[in-house]
Amino acid sequence: MKKSAAAAVAATALALSACGASSGAGGSTTLTVFAAASLTDSFEDLADRFSEVRDDVDVRLSFAGSSDLVTQIREGAPADVIATANERTMQSLVDDGLVAAEPQDFVSNTLVIAVPTGNPQDIDSLEALADPHLDVVLCAPQVPCGLAARLVGQSAGVTIAPVSEEPAVTDVLGKVANGQADAGLVYRTDAAGAERVDAVEFPESDDAVNHYPIAPVADAENAGAGQEFVDFVLSDEGRAVFDAAGFGAP
Repeated sequence: MKKSAAAAVAATALALSACGASSGAGGSTTLTVFAAASLTDSFEDLADRFSEVRDDVDVRLSFAGSSDLVTQIREGAPADVIATANERTMQSLVDDGLVAAEPQDFVSNTLVIAVPTGNPQDIDSLEALADPHLDVVLCAPQVPCGLAARLVGQSAGVTIAPVSEEPAVTDVLGKVANGQADAGLVYRTDAAGAERVDAVEFPESDDAVNHYPIAPVADAENAGAGQEFVDFVLSDEGRAVFDAAGFGAP
């Protein structure tokens, strides 16, 4: 961690101790972070880095489709921080008073066409996905990656009839990687790190750029540590992790 970031975290640690942050076994603080499935690798890396400085904090990560995470928070699931894969999903929590501070965008992402390694169907454009002989999978429409898929289709005048609609982008990617689908629309960051999958880029993806916001959850058990984690995600070190994963600037 950069020295300045480490100093900021250490200062917050003292403040949290003074305020009596809630603790788990052995006096450690358990910080629960809900994050969109497409953030899995990056947030696992960030959680490890965060814990190197705050070794008294146990970061527990929960990944799912953004709409599922929002539903869980509405139903009272304990979470200290939430990061979603688009602003619309986060706004629903803002409207319901379920976040403690104004959400801040920290990365952006666009779609690519995921195909099995070698692209056996020779898919080279978004228009090709309209072929009824292809088995195409998409995210469900209420999920940010599903909304983005429909926006790019509308922009290009392409109608895609998916054989299945999945609750998270990782499920779409899994079906393509396992040979259960000829193609799927996923985030470029997911395709970049996947095995048994190639990515086909298409120009219409720029018509649906997803901006990812993060915010502390209202009435969280560990509000101080939650805000500290948000600040860490927004730091220069966080930016470097996201750059390495292929995310765009917010």
